[in-house]
Amino acid sequence: MNARDEVRQANPEFYERYSQIEDTDEFWEFIVRPLRQSIRVNTLKAPFDYIVERLSERYELEPIPWVREGFFINVENLATVPEHSLGLIFGQEASSMIPPVVLDPKPGELVLDMAAAPGSKTGQIAQYMENEGCIIANDPKIERANVLIANLNRMGVLNTRVTTRDGAYFGRFENTFDRVLLDAPCSSVGMIRKKWRFLTEWSLRTVVRYMNIQKRLILAGYRALKPGGVMVYSTCTIDPLENEEVVDYLLRKTDARLEKIDLPVRTSEPVLEWEGRQYSEELRKALRIHPNDNDTEAFFIAKIVKPKDGGADE
Repeated sequence: MNARDEVRQANPEFYERYSQIEDTDEFWEFIVRPLRQSIRVNTLKAPFDYIVERLSERYELEPIPWVREGFFINVENLATVPEHSLGLIFGQEASSMIPPVVLDPKPGELVLDMAAAPGSKTGQIAQYMENEGCIIANDPKIERANVLIANLNRMGVLNTRVTTRDGAYFGRFENTFDRVLLDAPCSSVGMIRKKWRFLTEWSLRTVVRYMNIQKRLILAGYRALKPGGVMVYSTCTIDPLENEEVVDYLLRKTDARLEKIDLPVRTSEPVLEWEGRQYSEELRKALRIHPNDNDTEAFFIAKIVKPKDGGADE
């Protein structure tokens, strides 16, 4: 059975919906193909060159083009790698390293990570901030927050306070944060390569439920962003309702603008028309990444800026 038939048999509704976005054999093959293992070198624990040299003695490292600290590595189980246990490296999917790169946080800034667990992007943000300034890393579920705290401790992150609020809570801190990351909870189509259940359990009802959550969170995050600040919205899914629809909603409700993202990464065309709705041409500046573009998880990333004299309208 080929990949297309395998997906169609596992979840016919899923196949019918996403074949409207891309219907190449390559797309379906990469939807089900296992992911390559990738790592991020953690310079909070040791110098970059030292860690890379140490790993290169035992493993093949292939640089990830869009993240200096990222590598594909030829190991199946990171638990067998001592550098992982020591926090010198962190297992992180290659495309999930893009949002912190786009966010581009600086030492001394105040950053909000609205949906932070399990903490890979929070650690990457702390790394770029050189542990200076402050990150508010939030996750509403206690059990996920505990995992987040454990990972931050292992990575040597010192500038982060973990909270367990509903992300919309931060909307009350109007014009406060220099940068905001909303790596939103989503239907995780991009993670089918890790967990088959994201395909078998997928439903349009779930997509719509996440879309409503995402719209609430993106408005709150934008409200908390300082004028002149940067907010990154990202998901690991390909559904237009969770990506272009949500960012278009923000653009229509506020004075938010998008900025073009210039990275050496292959992308697919943003969806500007879906189910009878037309989305802003501004969405052409966002990155829509399908699994077959770079042999990674699917991802969607938008770089949002708030004008210096602006704010959210409500």
